[in-house]
Amino acid sequence: MSTQQDVSGVSAALAAAKAEGRAALIGYLPVGYPDVDTSIEAMLTMVRNGVDIVEIGLPYTDPLMDGPVIQTAATGALASGVHVRDVFRAAEAVAGAGASCEVMTYWNPVLRYGVDAFARDLAAAGGSGLITPDLVPDEAADWITASETHGLDRVFLIAPSSTPERLVTTTAACRGFVYAASLMGVTGAREAVGSEAAQLVERARTVTETPICVGLGVSTEAQAAEVAGYADGVIVGSALVATLVTAADRNEGLATLAQKAASLADGVRG
Repeated sequence: MSTQQDVSGVSAALAAAKAEGRAALIGYLPVGYPDVDTSIEAMLTMVRNGVDIVEIGLPYTDPLMDGPVIQTAATGALASGVHVRDVFRAAEAVAGAGASCEVMTYWNPVLRYGVDAFARDLAAAGGSGLITPDLVPDEAADWITASETHGLDRVFLIAPSSTPERLVTTTAACRGFVYAASLMGVTGAREAVGSEAAQLVERARTVTETPICVGLGVSTEAQAAEVAGYADGVIVGSALVATLVTAADRNEGLATLAQKAASLADGVRG
């Protein structure tokens, strides 16, 4: 039954970026905003403009980590009738374009869909795994079993508040990469990334060899370059989503998204 992969697509993308002497660029967009077809085209636009790994967001009614920009997009996607199954369609499209992807989701939609069924369908669609901001390893027995069975990454979060003991247990449970939240709070562009992110990565590197990617607050080429100086991957969400949220129409949104992705890609490539 096991289809365990030796190396996931995301792990391969991180390794390829490292071989080039740089960090990977990970771009987040929610599936379904402003509609499913456009959101998928937007993900492919990011890939064509230098994003190495696509983080596919699954819109949810009760987000804990999402700031106002992503909440606006998620609310719009839900109003447009996005379905859990659309995330698999998006993953299939990204994989078909030759890129790697992880799904970022709160745990309840996975639980309602069925943990093993979700893992099975995501693996079949070509997705590499899940990022689960509200699930800690201590409570993730079912997901750890399903991810082992279907060969998927499991990405848990660490934060500046993580204790040394929690850094050890959380990073040990991760596969693919470790998501390091650069600050306490919700997603959204910040004027500065802050020193806590670099300190967190330094602390985590003493307990794990798994790649560490930093998210929350990165919105400019300069910030991407700064984070790429110490992390294995730079995760950008709100700044990319904002190009679609503020656009007058679909074409303007995709064009602005392409420019923003290319600028961030320049940042991680020095």
